Amino acid sequence: MDVKPKKKLGQHFLTDENIAQRIANSIDFKDENYPKPICLEIGPGTGVLTKYLMQNQDIDLNVIEIDQESVEYLMANYPSLYNENRIIGGDFLQIDLKKYLQDFPIICGNFPYNISSQIFFKILDHKDTVKQVVCMIQREVAQRISNHEGTKEYGILSVFLQAYYDIEYLFGVDEHVFNPPPKVKSAVIRLKRNNVEQLPCDEKLFRRIVKESFNLRRKMLRNSLAKYFKGLPEEEKYLTLRPEQLSVNDFIELTNLLSKNIVE
Repeated sequence: MDVKPKKKLGQHFLTDENIAQRIANSIDFKDENYPKPICLEIGPGTGVLTKYLMQNQDIDLNVIEIDQESVEYLMANYPSLYNENRIIGGDFLQIDLKKYLQDFPIICGNFPYNISSQIFFKILDHKDTVKQVVCMIQREVAQRISNHEGTKEYGILSVFLQAYYDIEYLFGVDEHVFNPPPKVKSAVIRLKRNNVEQLPCDEKLFRRIVKESFNLRRKMLRNSLAKYFKGLPEEEKYLTLRPEQLSVNDFIELTNLLSKNIVE
């Protein structure tokens, strides 16, 4: 059976098998606590990447697919996955991952570009379990996630992910290797969980400050975070900075500084 890519699901099926193999080979997971870790592939579609992930004898592959037509295709063409109940029909953003998988330290896939940021926020919700992510996403988003302070791409997702993951921009991918070709270029990145179990600050406040800072990213922090700065000396170094100038550690320091000056 043929599976037609659906615009409403943001489907762009990868057609270049060399790139699929290269993505699969980019998984670099070694952890003595996971002798054979579970890898969850998001949005396998017609299984171009799935085929190469299945060749990796060091992982147990599970896939999750929202498109019922693709699910039926995978069941017919990858019977071992089907027979072992490793094909999950559903929306990654909606399912309770722990209901399906006890330990899922690896997430991989050609993420639907229209929901890639949401996928990363869900991964952050499971950061204590997800140890590595290898994925293809829109190049602009890949740059945003992997770039550091001082660049125009640096933003909310950059700070949140870099707080808990070491991020590598692996390689770019052109439009012509997809069906249908997207209107943007793509890139493959790899995230590896760092050793930070908990940030040395109020993490809830940290998230608030990062979001509020970047919501007014063109303004100095003295304006975007005015309610937090009340009572601080005029020479405070962060007052005249903009959010893209702050590293993750700077935001942590800022959070601790402002925690005593919150005016609700």
